[in-house]
Amino acid sequence: METLGFIGLGIMGAPMAGHLLDAGYSVVTSDHRKPPPQELVDKGLKAVSGHDAVAKAADILITMVPDTPQVADVLFGDSGVAAGLSKGKLVIDMSSISPIETKEFATKINALGCDYLDAPVSGGEVGAKAASLTIMVGGEEGPFERARPVFETMGKNITLVGPNGVGQTTKVANQIVVALTIEAVAEALVFASKAGADPAKVRQALMGGLANSRILEVHGERMIKRSFAPGFRIELHQKDLNLALEGAKSLGVALPNTASTQQLFNACAASGGAKDDHSGLVKALERLAGHEVG
Repeated sequence: METLGFIGLGIMGAPMAGHLLDAGYSVVTSDHRKPPPQELVDKGLKAVSGHDAVAKAADILITMVPDTPQVADVLFGDSGVAAGLSKGKLVIDMSSISPIETKEFATKINALGCDYLDAPVSGGEVGAKAASLTIMVGGEEGPFERARPVFETMGKNITLVGPNGVGQTTKVANQIVVALTIEAVAEALVFASKAGADPAKVRQALMGGLANSRILEVHGERMIKRSFAPGFRIELHQKDLNLALEGAKSLGVALPNTASTQQLFNACAASGGAKDDHSGLVKALERLAGHEVG
């Protein structure tokens, strides 16, 4: 089995790396900012000093960090991955970042004689822990097939959707759907609750019909139970919708409901909820209604 490097052991990255270790892979990470989680060390995770050292030790490098600037820093900053690469290695970015800059990153990595895949994921903390993530991959067929066994350790629905950058474009589209569905569920529950209905029973009824969705199931329950500890933070969804709106402007495409949902996220962040789970969007609608669902 190939040796893997994994940089970014946060809410999503830690369980993803854990599945790789459980599958028998040798996994190396960087202790650049803080020591890796002890539970992963106990499973065999090795830590080295510097992202370049991870690149030297691994055949396949995986990054899972919050945003485009962090990916750029990990790959091309001081002691970055690029400094430790040698020909034939594969870099996989599983973060959710700019499609345009992703293409630039891929070109730079390719110039070093290495392959690059953008492979953002959907499924949140629940999917990361259950190894059931949806993985949207941009790149060439050869590197994708090389990475497939690694992806299958972390996810279920794995699709090569096009060349570099298209994986990230697909993730942006995913985040539009997710945000607007969270907003729709939140509106429905606020409406029903203020009208005097039991929101838990309303949700249960809706789950038996055409309105059913994974978001109604998971995030609707969060809204009712007031469980806003993050699986995916509002501030990260703001970032993703910014990518959507910036891309739409450059393409001459109107995304009116994406823009209005972003304003609700902005209102939540302005009220101190930036680090809440994105289901916390309901709080903005509750303030407008003067009524709390739970």
